[in-house]
Amino acid sequence: MKEQIKKAMQHNQIIDIIYIAKDDAITKRRLKIIKIAGDTVQAYCFSRQAKRTFKIENILVIHPIICKASGLNA
Repeated sequence: MKEQIKKAMQHNQIIDIIYIAKDDAITKRRLKIIKIAGDTVQAYCFSRQAKRTFKIENILVIHPIICKASGLNA
């Protein structure tokens, strides 16, 4: 999990995560990773529109967001 987070940070990529919150609620968040510090991740959370800290052990799923350029034919 930590390697996926590092890769997202290195590529300046936005990710969706499924996360277990402090109250044991399962939430989905869209993040841009700012920093990895030990067992935590600091990220900008688009859902809360603020910088948040997440415990890596509480992240269940990471899904990268792939933005496609509009107007281009593949």
